[in-house]
Amino acid sequence: MAAYRELGREELLELKEELEAQFAEVKAKGLKLDMSRGKPSKAQLDLSMGMMDVLTSDSDLICEEGVDCRNYGVLDGIKEAKQLLADMIEVPKDNIVIFGNSSLNVMYDTIARSFTHGVMGSTPWCKLDKVKFLCPVPGYDRHFAITEYFGIEMINVPMTESGPDMDIIEKLVSSDPAIKGIWCVPKYSNPQGITYSDETVHRFACLEPAAEDFRIYWDNAYGIHHLYEDKQDYLIEILMECKKEGHPDMVYKFASTSKISFPGSGIAAIAASDANLIDIRKQMKIQTIGHDKVNQLRHARFFGDIHGMVQHMKKHADIIRPKFEIVLGKLREELGELEIGSWMEPRGGYFISFDALDGCAKKIVEKAKEAGVIMTEAGATFPYGKDPHDSNIRIAPTFPTEEELAMATDIFILSVKLVSIEKILSEIE
Repeated sequence: MAAYRELGREELLELKEELEAQFAEVKAKGLKLDMSRGKPSKAQLDLSMGMMDVLTSDSDLICEEGVDCRNYGVLDGIKEAKQLLADMIEVPKDNIVIFGNSSLNVMYDTIARSFTHGVMGSTPWCKLDKVKFLCPVPGYDRHFAITEYFGIEMINVPMTESGPDMDIIEKLVSSDPAIKGIWCVPKYSNPQGITYSDETVHRFACLEPAAEDFRIYWDNAYGIHHLYEDKQDYLIEILMECKKEGHPDMVYKFASTSKISFPGSGIAAIAASDANLIDIRKQMKIQTIGHDKVNQLRHARFFGDIHGMVQHMKKHADIIRPKFEIVLGKLREELGELEIGSWMEPRGGYFISFDALDGCAKKIVEKAKEAGVIMTEAGATFPYGKDPHDSNIRIAPTFPTEEELAMATDIFILSVKLVSIEKILSEIE
């Protein structure tokens, strides 16, 4: 099939008629399919069911420190859980604090603490006229929701194949003291699957912020979420890089087991410099007596160590890799030569990022919904839900069964074709 823009008006109209007939046929089936959120499937959740048997009423619930995990104490998290997550995100265990089940909650708390009490003695953000954050786009909608909730002005920074545009970041961060942070998903980024290059990480570590309380919010959500055993991206460890460049306090590193064990019952962590952790513990001592140590112990005993966790993630990959290949295979086969969309082929993570013709994303998502497929809302990958080109769509392949995913992808592709033809015809006319 020739590229759509190479076809004449009559050819496009004839093709549109054929596709509309296919769409009507699909719509009549009354399907209800969901590709909207990056949730693990039931098969993935089943992988962790053995965790339910690790602790029983007869279990010894004393952690390595000698503390009874049923009782108060151990604010930072038990030693074996700290070691497990420290190894997962490649930091010393003394530079990590274990929290509850969600890294997103830790990020929210970190922003809230900065607003009410400042960062390491700096002016609380609530007393400032303006607070700004840099947002690599397309990016993670829940990051943007946090900063929008607190009234923080968000500034788009375009992504490149090696990470966010560092020329823009360096210029803005060094010149504007109102810029207090940047959101980053550095490995298998949400939604494109890009991993930051060595140069990009090094340039982050070398930033010279105008604001003393500027922090890099480094969300290493997909650090061990590889799709392929023989094709894995590598990411430089940011805390060590910042320390080497004389900026040890400039980064907060977040992670959790949400898409490793159970999303609703995982464990989360923040890693940072000693000075940052002293600041964080001040709030923690007021906020909590300690997080769920029984759950921490359950995770530590189930996985054993990082090697156990890596083997566990290979099982996840075996389940989701075929799903990614279904979507990517259909995109290549059906859209590869039509020049009406582009996409990346990630080696890990949870998403596939699709870029339609400008001005088409919202219509494509609406069209797919009409035929029974729920997609992530167009614009969600940009601050305030506003994609300036109305082109980016996030595809989440993990949750549906392979059969459902194949049907949903076919409907998505059909929607892309129909909306693209309408766009090209409007330009001709």
